[in-house]
Amino acid sequence: MILRHVGITVKDLDKSLFFYRDLLGFEIVRQMEESGGFIDRISALQNVAVTTVKMIHPSSKNSGMLELLNYHTHNTDVNKISINHGGITHFALTVTDINKVYNKLLSNGIEFNCQPQLSDDGGAIVTFCRDFENNLIELVEVVK
Repeated sequence: MILRHVGITVKDLDKSLFFYRDLLGFEIVRQMEESGGFIDRISALQNVAVTTVKMIHPSSKNSGMLELLNYHTHNTDVNKISINHGGITHFALTVTDINKVYNKLLSNGIEFNCQPQLSDDGGAIVTFCRDFENNLIELVEVVK
């Protein structure tokens, strides 16, 4: 089994594209407007209209995608959840230079839990941030 994608429902598609495309370097693979019976059935919603943007990072073309979903017909709740909230709380991205990514995101108003920290086992440098929609993202640089 292979992880296909992580779906992220967003309220502000432009801000989310700025974060994932412009700040993190993801590339749009496909963008489409979806509505009709198929999307209604698989989402278990009625009369759905949603913009779907599938993205990959050029450094990881053989791994999973990010999928941004911007619903035009249904309200989107972007409340901040804590890391100990039940269910999916975050996803992790491996980066090659965590300090560079940290400084770039910080200078663009991105909220972090802390500065990058060396893990107790010394195998990684890690921090957590939130995108503009309050999604929690773990950034990891593997230490060789």
